[in-house]
Amino acid sequence: MGLQALVRLVFPPQCLNCGAATADDFGLCGACWPDAAFVSGLVCDTCGVPLAGSDEGRAEYCDDCLAIARPWSRGRAALVYKDLGRSFVLALKHGDRLDLVRPMAEWLERAARPIVAPDMLVAPIPLHWSRLLRRRYNQSALLSRAFAARMQLDQCPDLLVRDRRTASQDHRDRDARFANLAGAIRAHPRRVDRIRGRRILLIDDVMTSGATFAAAAEACLAAGATEVCILALARVAKDA
Repeated sequence: MGLQALVRLVFPPQCLNCGAATADDFGLCGACWPDAAFVSGLVCDTCGVPLAGSDEGRAEYCDDCLAIARPWSRGRAALVYKDLGRSFVLALKHGDRLDLVRPMAEWLERAARPIVAPDMLVAPIPLHWSRLLRRRYNQSALLSRAFAARMQLDQCPDLLVRDRRTASQDHRDRDARFANLAGAIRAHPRRVDRIRGRRILLIDDVMTSGATFAAAAEACLAAGATEVCILALARVAKDA
């Protein structure tokens, strides 16, 4: 018996959520899978939110992306931010569940396939240094690194910096969210050369209004990026 088979015998694969037996490592059992709310089918080509209807191979857009000028071109999300999707995001963000990074990178890869180009530079949404000190890690940076490794893409963890510690976005309406992030993110002065003339893929754990992605995308474009796309682990959906 090989070492890997022996390890699986002693430590059989378990569901990421409930601990029940699964066929593969880093998977979900049959009971938990439906609660994960993976995004599939027709989605908004700009923000990745699920849309009603069938995918007929052409770009479709949600009401928000038709009404708001987005500074990025295309976007996708792996999960809807509800039920188990929400629990996983919070477990990574606040519960030190770093074991979730590997499967989350796989979910991101599946979602991002329609928008990824081989010459893209991957970067996370930055945390303010004070939040990073308190939390000890930037969950978006962990996802960005794991995703880029899976996709064999160039990655820069400190491409952007957050100069100002912004107040929480919770309980703010859309306009207040955008105002709260205005001017808070800029290109790292020593990384501008890596942005200029490149296509950038920004990664974050959750997208709600898109204010954070917008601030980061604008910073990339101001530094000379030719295009910005976005990728969220989970997307808040109004009708979810």
